Amino acid sequence: MRRAVVFGATGGIGETICQDLARAGWSLYVHYCHDQPKAEKISQELMKEHPNQDFMTIQFDFASDHQQMKQFIQSLLPVNAVVFAQGITKYGFLNDQKLTEIEKVIQINLTTPIELTKLFEATLLKQDFSRIVYLGSVYGGQGSALESVYSATKAGLSRFAQAYSREVASTGLSVNVVAPGAVNTPMNAMFSKEVMNEVQEEIPAGRLAEGKDIAYWVKTLLEPESSYCTGQTIYVSGGWLL
Repeated sequence: MRRAVVFGATGGIGETICQDLARAGWSLYVHYCHDQPKAEKISQELMKEHPNQDFMTIQFDFASDHQQMKQFIQSLLPVNAVVFAQGITKYGFLNDQKLTEIEKVIQINLTTPIELTKLFEATLLKQDFSRIVYLGSVYGGQGSALESVYSATKAGLSRFAQAYSREVASTGLSVNVVAPGAVNTPMNAMFSKEVMNEVQEEIPAGRLAEGKDIAYWVKTLLEPESSYCTGQTIYVSGGWLL
């Protein structure tokens, strides 16, 4: 039975990733940080639709220390794939941000995913095939003013995946980044309708992405047939900012 961990499963993109992977036959760990009711709802709905697969909710705080991370990893059954769909941003001028806010964005978006990757490696390498996919951003390729730290973390994920993939390529573990452009998710609720309309007008495809546009590429990268694709950042942006 193929099993994956989806971090950030209660987010707009994460939930759709869970739905797509479940339809493709994956059993899942449905991760949440704070929103347990939503994680439970996702898991229960997936169990009804796919009764021959397992769906378990797991709680983990990306601000955890190293010992807590080790205990978390040890509590899990073996997995074939890990999807990092969590992420936060802090919108505003760098000079207006507190150092604690900057550190939090870096930890949740970059530092903790790298540490978890290290801890997951042993179990992933024992599988016939294994996969890691990070959710990056178009801003990792074209930095965004007022989101400089966020942009740095997403660029860091792409370079980390590129480098780390070369360390493990011969083992059957592939490591890639799916980098969305502007997506119609609650994360963009901070922006006014007028601002989002302006963004949409800049996108050659003429619309914002939906969660399914991103989940498709995550699902594809988790298939056994995708083994020769590794170290890549796949921009799913409708042609925006490329």
